[in-house]
Amino acid sequence: MIDEYINRGVPEPLVRGLVKEAEDVKLTKAEIKKALDRLENEYKDAYISPGEAIGVITAESFGEPGTQMTLNTFHFAGVAELNVTLGLPRLIELFDARSNVSTPAMEIYLDKAYTKENKDVKKVASLIKETKFREVASEFVINVLKLQVEVTLNKKNMADLHITEAKILEALQSGLKGVVVKQSKDGIIVLKPSSVEEDLKEVYKLREKAKECFIKGVKKISYVIPIKIGNEFVILASGSNLAGVLSLKEVDATRTITNNIHETAEVLGIDAAREAIIYEAEKVIKNQGLDIDVRHIMFIADLMTNTGKVKGITRSGITGEKESVLARASFETPIKHIINAALVGEIDPLDSVIENVIVNQPIPLGTGLPSLVAKMKNARI
Repeated sequence: MIDEYINRGVPEPLVRGLVKEAEDVKLTKAEIKKALDRLENEYKDAYISPGEAIGVITAESFGEPGTQMTLNTFHFAGVAELNVTLGLPRLIELFDARSNVSTPAMEIYLDKAYTKENKDVKKVASLIKETKFREVASEFVINVLKLQVEVTLNKKNMADLHITEAKILEALQSGLKGVVVKQSKDGIIVLKPSSVEEDLKEVYKLREKAKECFIKGVKKISYVIPIKIGNEFVILASGSNLAGVLSLKEVDATRTITNNIHETAEVLGIDAAREAIIYEAEKVIKNQGLDIDVRHIMFIADLMTNTGKVKGITRSGITGEKESVLARASFETPIKHIINAALVGEIDPLDSVIENVIVNQPIPLGTGLPSLVAKMKNARI
């Protein structure tokens, strides 16, 4: 029965999903067949009609709710570091496929062994958060006589972040090139430029550079906060480094996500980026209390990723690569497109909507799609 409906064009996941549900509620064979017939009819009713202007309808479906969106930023529990851009600015950022996200963020799911106890989650969070030298130091003093920087460590912060003095020394030695790093008997770390021509200006520069020296964690993850969702803990992170986070054995790589589409494409591939676009767009729309059919979002996601790279709906992205000269010229910088087309003798076949509107003739959609040919009886030539 399953194969029969699949062969008739109903997608296999839909058929198998319905049969599984039917078996769970103990439907008879006749009832399952009736449900599958209903599914087939619903699926075929959802087909797009030939000649349907799907691009225009998708644009309308986003444009109308877009006018009702607020220009807001979500503040997570009053934590300034975990602000997330939402509403219209996020939607524009998403569909422009901007490489620099205004508020990069990650949802980090953990392996089952680490999700039950709060202390285990906090330990993993301390492994993920990028820790810089200034966070484990209580004081940076410049010794003018000896031309060196003397740093007093903050023992409490070191204990909270599970960092040892040996680890700090090792990180400073690898991170600060051309600098002598040593620890005095009273625990103060001394940093001294190794160059012979040292002066006070160089020591000041060294102090500022040392403050930003990377000690441990995942780079670009500036803030982490564990929260409980259902029965498990999830770590929300400000900043994004998908490859670095997925390399940790404590992290569940199958569920961890970032809101940076380009990073997703780079690490997990173009199909993952398409899913990320759909997920992020749906999240923004639902957050605003709006409803847009998921097929419109899927259509835009397909359009942005079908070349194998993530491309925005901009003059340098999708619009700039249209085959029609007039379609490219209608978006932005028309003179440039028309002059370039004239220089190479480009031909426009007038196959789409906008170019036919420009030249004032019927568009090849809806009633303008079919061409009628009449056979005349006893026609005189």
